[in-house]
Amino acid sequence: MIIKKENQNSDTKTAEEKQKQMIDALLKKAIGYQTKEIVEEFGFDDEGKVSLSKKKVQTKDIPPDTSAAKLLFELLCETSLKNVETMSDEELEEEKNRLLKEIEEL
Repeated sequence: MIIKKENQNSDTKTAEEKQKQMIDALLKKAIGYQTKEIVEEFGFDDEGKVSLSKKKVQTKDIPPDTSAAKLLFELLCETSLKNVETMSDEELEEEKNRLLKEIEEL
């Protein structure tokens, strides 16, 4: 038996692209989504050939997952904290002023 890999370009993705893809998947699971499920039944016709006898398409609602939301929140907070730890005093002051302006606009 020979098995072909259809998605061979996945090895060429950078670590940053893989991380973004993982965050996007985690976000999708955290907020919930809809998916289509296709069920096909095959049978034999009068001539003995295989043919499609039934096709059923359903839309399924996947509810939000609180575990995924919690993990996503922890990952994003950890990233923000790392960024803050590497900032200089001047950069922290600029960020503080920027955030205060955003709050005033609300």
